[in-house]
Amino acid sequence: MSHGRPASRRALFAAGTALAALALSACGDGGTQGGGGDTNFVTGKSGVSVAAKGERVKAPDIEGETLDGKTLSLADYKGKIVVINTWGSWCSPCRAEAKYLKQVSEETKSKGVEFVGINTRDPQKSSALAFEEDHEIDYPSLYDPAGKLILRFPKGSLSPQAIPTTIVIDREGKIAARTLQAVNDQDLHEMIDPLIAEK
Repeated sequence: MSHGRPASRRALFAAGTALAALALSACGDGGTQGGGGDTNFVTGKSGVSVAAKGERVKAPDIEGETLDGKTLSLADYKGKIVVINTWGSWCSPCRAEAKYLKQVSEETKSKGVEFVGINTRDPQKSSALAFEEDHEIDYPSLYDPAGKLILRFPKGSLSPQAIPTTIVIDREGKIAARTLQAVNDQDLHEMIDPLIAEK
């Protein structure tokens, strides 16, 4: 038994790895929501789940008030590819992915892709608005502090327990891809680019 002896490098590395894994994991409790739902997803090594074109489930036609007080409905985006990202200002992985969402939203807008946020579990709009300003997010976000809009999505698609979650809706209004973790630009292009190429 040694007293005052410094921890070994291996122990320090293991502790650092564990902390990094926790920091990168979803903010919510429960990482997945019934992946066995009726969404026909197949999950790849990157954590992105996709559904084949003929096996996709229709997305709900949600609508509500945005953080800036306007009314937004998914029906307004008919014929577009829509990327929906659930986030909270309190969520550190949401902060980490924000720059990639902004970047890819700008890269794909001319290709018929629209981004919509769903802000959840933020009791005050001011915190969410400050987050958007800090990260220069210019696409709209629905304000959903209680998570009611999230619950309208089919089981196995948009998980209210995993924040952040990103789903992509194809031009026919069907759920085509999902990931239950923070995204980077490669993840987003993996989800979006095949839909842009679909005829």
